[in-house]
Amino acid sequence: MTIEIGIVLVIILLTLYLFITEKFGIDTVSIIAMILLMVTGILTPTEGFAGFTNSATITVACMFVVSAAIYKSGALSGAGDILDAISKKSYLLTVLTLMLITSTLSAFMNDTAVVAILFPVTMSVARKSKINPSRLLMPLSFGALLGGICTLIGTSTNILVSGIAEREGLAPIGMFEMAPAGICFLIVGILYMLFIGSRLLPDRKQKEDLTEEYGMNQYLTEIILMSDAKSIGTSIKNSALVKILDIQIVQIKRNGKTLSSYPDFILEVNDVLKVVCDIDKLKLLMDRAGIVFESEKNLEKKDTLPSDIILLEALVTPNSDLENNSIRDYNFRMRFEGATVLAIRQREEILHDKLGRVILKAGDVLLISTKKEQLSLIKNNSDLLIISEIEHRPFNWKKMVAVIAIVAGIVITAALNIAPIMLSATVGVAAMVALNFLKTEEAYKAIDWKVIFMLAGILSLGVALEKTGAAAFLAQGIVESVGSWGPEAVLSVFFGLTFLATNIMSNNATAALLTPIAIVTAQNMGVDSRPLILAVAFASSLSLMTPMSYQTNAIISAPGKYKFKDYLRVGTPLNIILWILASFIIPYFYPF
Repeated sequence: MTIEIGIVLVIILLTLYLFITEKFGIDTVSIIAMILLMVTGILTPTEGFAGFTNSATITVACMFVVSAAIYKSGALSGAGDILDAISKKSYLLTVLTLMLITSTLSAFMNDTAVVAILFPVTMSVARKSKINPSRLLMPLSFGALLGGICTLIGTSTNILVSGIAEREGLAPIGMFEMAPAGICFLIVGILYMLFIGSRLLPDRKQKEDLTEEYGMNQYLTEIILMSDAKSIGTSIKNSALVKILDIQIVQIKRNGKTLSSYPDFILEVNDVLKVVCDIDKLKLLMDRAGIVFESEKNLEKKDTLPSDIILLEALVTPNSDLENNSIRDYNFRMRFEGATVLAIRQREEILHDKLGRVILKAGDVLLISTKKEQLSLIKNNSDLLIISEIEHRPFNWKKMVAVIAIVAGIVITAALNIAPIMLSATVGVAAMVALNFLKTEEAYKAIDWKVIFMLAGILSLGVALEKTGAAAFLAQGIVESVGSWGPEAVLSVFFGLTFLATNIMSNNATAALLTPIAIVTAQNMGVDSRPLILAVAFASSLSLMTPMSYQTNAIISAPGKYKFKDYLRVGTPLNIILWILASFIIPYFYPF
């Protein structure tokens, strides 16, 4: 081992630690790793920043825009109607249909986007058919993951692995090169969920009343500020009610007019404040000078919320600005003009107290009260996904056909090697913007820039592994340990290592680290590297055992009321089955 290899391995261990502990966002950690590699002299600035111009990074950015254009065209508007009709006949048929629709879409769209788009549809079907969401949401997520491995553009991980292979002088992955094995994984996954997984899924009831669902033992109370109240003359955010008692002010009435409760709103004498608090804070309010109670009543949907105020559930989307942030630091009420978070569901727990300080994660669900006219602010914000209602996109035949034709053009030109996928995807995006299927601003917003920065940063680790010989050092250890059992055994080890690592850290980071090692391992054994490369690509997207293993699993966790053990119970047997299957079918379809 050389000093350079030691430095690279230390940086990788630090990166893994930061990924697992989630002290920073995945994009921040990736950029930190890239900077450390340049500062230590392992990489030159040109090598370090090369990830931003890598074909994989550019292609992934383009596919985000393509997914947004498909959604806006209304091409998916019929999915809900199909599922509604099927759900009335059979639960198993509903699961089959849901997984087929999801897997087909995720083969050509970003799988996280597919789940986000079909999530409200699935929740609507669950409500109408009286099927508990916990019986449908995991099949939704697993269907997206299984479909994404069937094509090059099905997931950003496939594109990333292809880009690394191309950088190492190997042929990029073909558009449908992964389809033979991918379809086998998909069929086995669907059969498992129909006959085994469906029996293991929890059946947790969802209550129709949101206030009841979130266990709101809180009170909605109107208080009047008298002249001796300490909060008079201060803004809401600096008032004693908020800073000391941590009470949520939902609405203000002044001189008979109803006003929104902006954080900077200045309170005056005789203001009537509608506040939400638990019983303990209610008692503290009673003892506070300058406050008179007008009424007290339990928080129930039917008699406490004014006619212009609605309750809704909104999910924190992966890589949004809310992730790893608090409601207070995000300036939630300012951004959404007075909307109030009444409760937060974090996986197995529902929080009611000190909500402004809670650090949010992707998949957390917020119970929000807001004015009807402000609903569009939340709907149009990419940081949140409303899941308590379904929005039907307008169905435009001309736009839909044109968008699908452009997507088909991207796929066909790449599949027939007429043009590289990066070029065909870029031309497709340019055509969509030029034809006004998406505005330029919408295209920019569609790109998940955190993923782009993460890819650009993490690619530098792969370069460092190869440049310093660290990849060869690690590959030699693998060959000496299991190489005597043959390349099939090495492939099985790589598949197992990849899906296990992906269950605790980013799938793209796992692929970026293991792909260079897989390539060098194959070279050391004197065999074709293709089977090992594809094993890493498949396994990176087939992590089903934990809620943090993949973004789609994180999205469904809180709304489905899933516990950690639910993923282990349902996902672990399927992961083991796919691992055994991969050990045989990958060498069969892609011989050494």
